[in-house]
Amino acid sequence: MDNPFMARAIQLSLDNVRSGHGGPFGAVVVQNNAIVAEGVNRVTTTNDPTAHAEVVAIREACRKLGLFELKDCELYTSCEPCPMCLGAIYWARLARVYYGNLAADAAHIGFDDSAIYQEFTQPHAERAIPMVQMMRDQALAAFRAWEQKPNKIPY
Repeated sequence: MDNPFMARAIQLSLDNVRSGHGGPFGAVVVQNNAIVAEGVNRVTTTNDPTAHAEVVAIREACRKLGLFELKDCELYTSCEPCPMCLGAIYWARLARVYYGNLAADAAHIGFDDSAIYQEFTQPHAERAIPMVQMMRDQALAAFRAWEQKPNKIPY
């Protein structure tokens, strides 16, 4: 099934490779059957490990729409989202995600996220990057302040 939005995400990924500006990933955010924002992988050109196509597109859509939630938007991405992008998708509360390539296809060309998924199952201290909790009592002060804040914007 051909789809113009997926075709655009795929074209962005191809153009990004050909331009030499980043990895083979493209994404578009769509609202009311129109593209709101586009994104391509910019990790190496911006020295930003979070500059994946999906995150770039989500950030731009939120900026353009003046919202931190994209509940009435859909994401079309050239590849199944990685764990970081999946987290961003859920935080943005997108209505639906369409993807082209599988994570296994990305792994085949060197973009393998399986180690990250495996890390989630490991105890914090046994992860490749150990995670050590400290100063919880002091850190809870901000959470208590948030709970008591009368004019907070929940998300």
